[in-house]
Amino acid sequence: MQTDRSVDGKGRPVALLGIGEATLSDVCQAAEVDTPLGKVVFKLTAGGPAGQVTASNLVIDGEDLDGDTTFGTAQIGRDASTLDRVDGIRGEPGKFGLQAGDIEVVGVKSHAWPATGGNFRLKGMRVSVDLDGTKCF
Repeated sequence: MQTDRSVDGKGRPVALLGIGEATLSDVCQAAEVDTPLGKVVFKLTAGGPAGQVTASNLVIDGEDLDGDTTFGTAQIGRDASTLDRVDGIRGEPGKFGLQAGDIEVVGVKSHAWPATGGNFRLKGMRVSVDLDGTKCF
């Protein structure tokens, strides 16, 4: 477990997940922001009928992860400071860590803060910015 901090200093508990190779059937990432015009939702979607989304050296600071998942060479509960599947990514000593050589996720739903990857392939990517738009779930 780690703590991510927003610009206003508020902390959020997250799990640091380091994944060597990821294959996802659908991706939807959204952020909701209050503006003088009203609630604005920025949303990025990919995958679905267009094909699978892939990423390598993926790092997720996640609050939760829900979906049908297959891990290859998973290590769950490893000390976060010893994670070594993604170069340069280490958690804090004594904190919970999870890493996998590869992962396949179908129907994923996750609340994550940063999600970064060395190489993303987003088939069918769509970006939208909508007043009073809807988030992913």
